[in-house]
Amino acid sequence: MINAALVLEGGSLRCMFTSGALDVFVEQGIEMSYVNGVSAGSMCGLNYIARHVGRNLEINTHYLHDRRYISMKNMLKKRLIFNFDFLFGELSHELVPFDYETFENSQQIFEAVATRCKTGKPEYFTKGKCSDIYKAVEASSSMPLLSRMVTLDGKKYLDGGISMPIAYERPMELGYDKIVLVLTREQGYRKHQEGRWVKRAYDRYFAPLPSLRQSLRDIPERYNRIQEELDRLEAEGRIFIIRPDRPVEVSRLEQDVHKIQALYDEGRRIALEQLPALKNYLELPQ
Repeated sequence: MINAALVLEGGSLRCMFTSGALDVFVEQGIEMSYVNGVSAGSMCGLNYIARHVGRNLEINTHYLHDRRYISMKNMLKKRLIFNFDFLFGELSHELVPFDYETFENSQQIFEAVATRCKTGKPEYFTKGKCSDIYKAVEASSSMPLLSRMVTLDGKKYLDGGISMPIAYERPMELGYDKIVLVLTREQGYRKHQEGRWVKRAYDRYFAPLPSLRQSLRDIPERYNRIQEELDRLEAEGRIFIIRPDRPVEVSRLEQDVHKIQALYDEGRRIALEQLPALKNYLELPQ
């Protein structure tokens, strides 16, 4: 195991890029001692630690149009665009089994990042320490307006990307010197303000939660500030970033299987191209 940290950005189905890159890591035996993930990045982290090459690709190609997984019917009936009950239930136990034993017995530290609805601040849930790491991953992946709030230990949570889109500072606080990030946007990408209708929906739906509303309003500024900081740290050689080398055409709720396959393939390609530089950064033999 390598004494290094792996930080995974979210992005819903844009994380197929992340899945491709992490599958290369597993195949190459690159096992980092600490992993954190935000939103769909936390789901990618589960598969990475369980060493599931190709599992996320199989789920998001074979079940993309399965209404039990993603559908507006889920949204209207359960307030879940992604049906986490199906994802962590029948899908993970029977259809595309998740290796719970490998994941839970791994010595790798894993943290899922979710946003506390009351405070609008990020909280970190650690495998083996929190009451339910899978419920924490669900909370981390629950997009505002498109998902219901998730209750964990009596508290309400939503998508970690609201308050902490890329949790790069966390491993620094924990003392890691080697930090690898897998991002789902190309270098130079910056977020724009949400449209007025989305803002109105936030204000109306989250009216009782002023701190969460403020955190939602601050998403673009926070994200862009983090990107500028990551550019600086990367230039100084303090972090190593793997990310798309072109604008990503896959949307958060992409329905084109071919685009999903292509983004996964792009993640694999870029990870393989950067493998020598990554091994050099991690001080691994070539």
